[in-house]
Amino acid sequence: MISFTVTAVAFGVVFLAELPDKTALAGLVLGTRYRASYVFAGVAAAFALHVTLAVAAGSVLTLLPQQVVSAITGVLFLGGAAMLLLKKDDGEESVRRPEDQSFWKVAGAGFMLILVAEFGDLTQIMTANLAARYDDPLSVGLGAVLALWSVAGLGIVGGKALMKRVPLTLITRIAAVLMGGLGVWSLWEAVAG
Repeated sequence: MISFTVTAVAFGVVFLAELPDKTALAGLVLGTRYRASYVFAGVAAAFALHVTLAVAAGSVLTLLPQQVVSAITGVLFLGGAAMLLLKKDDGEESVRRPEDQSFWKVAGAGFMLILVAEFGDLTQIMTANLAARYDDPLSVGLGAVLALWSVAGLGIVGGKALMKRVPLTLITRIAAVLMGGLGVWSLWEAVAG
């Protein structure tokens, strides 16, 4: 059974953490050069693979005692909040242009870009943390993949317009505060439990 609450928490945390990320900008660049549906297909497949790996890693953590899991996830959430606050803006990613506009070339370029750029990324670590914290891999996976697909879609189709209206620093700060809160809550559970 899927928990709407866990799915919503995973969606919110991952969405806010991914929105100011370099891959949103990379999706924007690819979306301005190629057919949006082709780019999205490749990017979505790569994000689905990353979420699957993250949820599997988080599920392994649930085998540890709950106090240990709470302490680990608390520290990792606080580390993620710090990373967001200390992160430098890299600007647009340079993307190699496929020779033609075929579906497989464009989707493949999007898939490879995200596969490499997102491996071990903050959102993958946060997804693993959420899977360990809630012990609900299906709900966490669903929330995380929907968040990543939403950010990719926004980046590919309407990224420039969104970034003009909502300052990237505000999005980053909101994500950092949310992750910091989850970190403190997890650490409190570890100490109180």
